[in-house]
Amino acid sequence: MAESDGQEKSEQPSDKKLNEGREKGQVAKSIEINSLAVFTSGLFFIYFSKNVLGNKLADFTIKTFSNLDKLDINQQIFTNFLKDTAIFFFSAIAPIILVIMAVGLMSNIAQVGFKFSMKALSPKFTKMNPLSNIKKIFFSSRSLVELLKSLVKLIIIGFFCYSVVLDFSLSATRLIDFSISEILTFMVETAFTLIWKIALVFAIIAAVDFMFQKFKFMKDMKMTKQEVKEETKSSEGDPLIKSRIRKIQYQMARRRMISEVPKADVVITNPTHFAVALKYDMNNDPAPKVIAKGMDEVAFRIKEIAIKHNIPVHEDKILARALYKLCDVGDRIPQDLFKAVAKILAYIYKIKTQKKKKQIV
Repeated sequence: MAESDGQEKSEQPSDKKLNEGREKGQVAKSIEINSLAVFTSGLFFIYFSKNVLGNKLADFTIKTFSNLDKLDINQQIFTNFLKDTAIFFFSAIAPIILVIMAVGLMSNIAQVGFKFSMKALSPKFTKMNPLSNIKKIFFSSRSLVELLKSLVKLIIIGFFCYSVVLDFSLSATRLIDFSISEILTFMVETAFTLIWKIALVFAIIAAVDFMFQKFKFMKDMKMTKQEVKEETKSSEGDPLIKSRIRKIQYQMARRRMISEVPKADVVITNPTHFAVALKYDMNNDPAPKVIAKGMDEVAFRIKEIAIKHNIPVHEDKILARALYKLCDVGDRIPQDLFKAVAKILAYIYKIKTQKKKKQIV
């Protein structure tokens, strides 16, 4: 397996690393796919437009050579010749070049998708060092692989062409009995038969190369365990900082909760370990709501504030434990506990009513 700084690259690349590589232009791409696309598109374009191209070439040739014996060469004639040549090029050859360029671009997009990145286009001055470039060209493993791949491709295509041409050469022995038009037809058909068969071999080579490039790219992009840890740490944050943030958030939530205790109707305790503050508005609330709860020190603080603000503190070990376990702050109490809580609230409301009557008297 590949190694980096003495560590084995055993982990699959993360989405973040693949995206960063893509921003830098590092993608799995086969040059053979581009070559195949350009070769076959140019072939098909020429084949389907051969009549138009043939007529244009014939007209240009006739116009150029028909009056050579009578031609008086001067600047005007030379200018007209250059103009006719340019017109012929842009009307006949330029469409082929444009098609090839468009297909080359689309083959790139088909392999890696469309992504415009300035990082990939930005100049890298380290690549301008001639010594390092010579080393990469002649002494790198990548150059050796590309050289071997080119040799194998050349041998395969050369052997295939030899076998195909050998078969056609046997058929060519009968051309002596053909007319000129039949000979031309045979030559054109033979040429296109040879070309599409070469394209088929080229397609197989391109498919194999694409799979190889994909495999090599994923292997090169693999990460060490340390790189995975560093990336996780940078994306999710330092565990110590996250712990500190959670602690601060908990303290803020606790302060907000404690500030709600004076609004409670009753605090139910067990009596030392748990305390749950409840609030109930008979006109608006479907059920009593937990506005604060705590354990040990927090429970003691809730009871302390309740006593300070004359909030009734009721001791019920089983109910306090059940409320603490089943309810979070802001929750309505479960239906199973309605009856037990209702008795306590009814008792507290009765006492409050009696106190008010005494104050009036």
